[in-house]
Amino acid sequence: MRGDAICASLSPVGLETLSHLGRRVHVRRGQALFWESEESVLVGNVLEGMLKLSTMTGDGREQIVGIVFPSDFIGRPFGSNSHHTVTALTDATVCVFRRGAFDKFVETNSGIEQALLRRTLDELDRARHWMLLLGRLSATERVASLLVEMVERLDGANGKEVSLPLSRQQMGDLLGLAIETVSRAMTRFKQMGIVELPGGRRLIATDLPALRRVAAG
Repeated sequence: MRGDAICASLSPVGLETLSHLGRRVHVRRGQALFWESEESVLVGNVLEGMLKLSTMTGDGREQIVGIVFPSDFIGRPFGSNSHHTVTALTDATVCVFRRGAFDKFVETNSGIEQALLRRTLDELDRARHWMLLLGRLSATERVASLLVEMVERLDGANGKEVSLPLSRQQMGDLLGLAIETVSRAMTRFKQMGIVELPGGRRLIATDLPALRRVAAG
């Protein structure tokens, strides 16, 4: 996981210094780590588990705007307030840092500063992808795109069974679809022979290239 994390570019001395600044926090499923609009006092790197980023709409409904996987960075360095609520979708472990101490560390370590910039640009690319997905793709293509992302990030590319972090209702919320639409798409993929659904949130991508083709339209 370290190879994909922002600390990958640090020297052994830098890694040791950063390790003294952080502490491991275990978050239970459903527990919030950060709250939207509250002061951004912590940042962190996800070690295990998955979390969601969400915001509240004007009428008080939760809107999921992203999923966070192991090696992803959460929180807002050099920012005063959190822009999203971060909640555990599964039991998770996060290495958290006091934002002030982390900001000072970044200022003296150009490698991690560049890693943060690359991560920010990657997140911008993902946001643009989701704008395209929500605005142009069909419902079936949206569901396929989300499944491809989750399967790849959860190391299920070789037919390995994965446990999806989102319920079908949550998938619908993220994609702007009704739960019935998500369920029909999943059933269609099963009938096509490109996924297996053993039960619950378990999924096996038996033909991931075919699922990618569906996602691409």
